[in-house]
Amino acid sequence: MRIMFGDLKIGDTARKYIQRALDSNWVSEGANVKEFEQNFANKFGYKHAIATSSGTDADIVSCASLYDFGANRGDEIIVPALCFVACANSILAAGFTPKFVDVRVDSLNIDPAKIDEAITDKTRAIMVVHTMGKPCEMDAILKIARPHNLKIIEDACEAHGATYKGKFVGSIGDMGTFSFYAAHVVVAGEGGMVVTNNDEIANVVRSVKSHGRPFGSIYFDFQRIGFNSRMNELTAAIGLEGLEKFDQTFSKRKGNFYKLLELTRGLSDYLYFPKEESYEKISPHAFSIVLKDKKYDCPKLYKYLEAKGIQCKTLFASLPTQHRAFQFMNYKYGQFPVSEYIGENGLHFGIHQYLTEDDLVYISDTLKAYFK
Repeated sequence: MRIMFGDLKIGDTARKYIQRALDSNWVSEGANVKEFEQNFANKFGYKHAIATSSGTDADIVSCASLYDFGANRGDEIIVPALCFVACANSILAAGFTPKFVDVRVDSLNIDPAKIDEAITDKTRAIMVVHTMGKPCEMDAILKIARPHNLKIIEDACEAHGATYKGKFVGSIGDMGTFSFYAAHVVVAGEGGMVVTNNDEIANVVRSVKSHGRPFGSIYFDFQRIGFNSRMNELTAAIGLEGLEKFDQTFSKRKGNFYKLLELTRGLSDYLYFPKEESYEKISPHAFSIVLKDKKYDCPKLYKYLEAKGIQCKTLFASLPTQHRAFQFMNYKYGQFPVSEYIGENGLHFGIHQYLTEDDLVYISDTLKAYFK
């Protein structure tokens, strides 16, 4: 493959922190993790940053924290029908029921106009997902959530450094979650983070991620449902380097994002492209495309791009109606038409910091050759 989703190159900073862990003969959560948490919080202005073993675990412990705020097992959490599967899986893993809502084709994000009708007397939270690094319409979502006393969990796993009306995502709702998997802006190989500005939520999340013990306790005093979701020292070591290089990485990837938008402008009759509004800053996680007409055959386009060395993936598809894993919930195809359309006609590929301008031209030329 010439164009990969992402890459991890371990440099001197990460090696220094890895060696610190090895010298201490301790690789479970320790000094590296604490430093990573503090640096992440300081970088983006969050009051609390709580490291976890993955972005999925960040979502799970965020959902499970809701039990301390009046939720009961089996209650509902609203989530977009189109998103990475970890979001819905985390709701189920925490003991809740995902209540799916369709998305908008122009943003790939949850459609605020469809949220109200999904709220029931069992709804306890809305998990919004800033898909492909594009912020959701948070003002509209807050306006819906607050009168119903619903918590907002922002899944920002693909949205490191994204802003909405001057605020970093993750700080707008009650808590936010991040992932440090290989394709993301900050990479640690694995790992996740929960952020919040609420002291009570932070203490509950810290407890939930360590078997439900009170934060800081090593004794067998289990006060709530909990998991082993702690980050290890080696993951944090690599994450510290990724965070140290954040500005440089973000700038390079964002430049790639803008350049590819410019190069592919002539294909706007064929494809929906990402659009950055004046009030937001999209995080350059990946580059998404959605066919405007099914006749251009997305499976054929997928095979064509892969054959040309461009690694690509579908755009998740509708979890409740296009994935076997959720058949038990008895949704029917057609209930989420926008998500289903995107699932059948959307792709995305990497725009990471190691791509050259020649690589971007190659992507553009390859797409143009397919359509013309």
